[in-house]
Amino acid sequence: MRRPIGKLVAMRLDPRSPLVINTHELGRRPGSMRRIELAVPAPGDVGIEVLGVPEGSPVAIDMRLEAVMEGVLATGDTTVSLVGECARCLNPITDTLEVSFQELYVYPESEAEPDEAGRLDGDLFDLEPALRDAVVLALPFQPVCEPDCQGLCLECGVRLSDSPGHAHQEPADPRWASLLALQLDVASPSAGDEQTRSAGRETSTDEE
Repeated sequence: MRRPIGKLVAMRLDPRSPLVINTHELGRRPGSMRRIELAVPAPGDVGIEVLGVPEGSPVAIDMRLEAVMEGVLATGDTTVSLVGECARCLNPITDTLEVSFQELYVYPESEAEPDEAGRLDGDLFDLEPALRDAVVLALPFQPVCEPDCQGLCLECGVRLSDSPGHAHQEPADPRWASLLALQLDVASPSAGDEQTRSAGRETSTDEE
């Protein structure tokens, strides 16, 4: 007999995962604390379209765990490497970022909603979502290679910071194009006019 489909069973956390933290030593004694220092590889897809943390790059975490009535409060700082490209000139960017984070992980029996706090899986919690949110929210929306980057020339694409005084001749107003063409025709005599003038010079020579 098949069991009826009820609530989805949450996936158990893997204690071997670098960002899964074990709170067993902390216990459930409110006020007890534990300090943890970690160096772990960065997970994938941490960043925005033009700037992010390379997957597998080192992530340094200095974190304090504190037992509270509702669960475990994790407070800490993390330092990550960044790579990307300038939003103005598309030059490569490399940098480091240090951000702070704080997240409450409630006990499994807590009635807190999922969007209110993280949740312990036994003695374990997954730090990755909190870490990802802290880093992404701290990233600039439009990163630049230098504060005064001037971007690219819209006409030819040259990087303006590398070419001071770069400029192009102002294009002629299309409304004056016909008049300009007429002026060029007047200034440049046609082949027929040149032949007429040559014939006139020859006639004058013969009469003399």
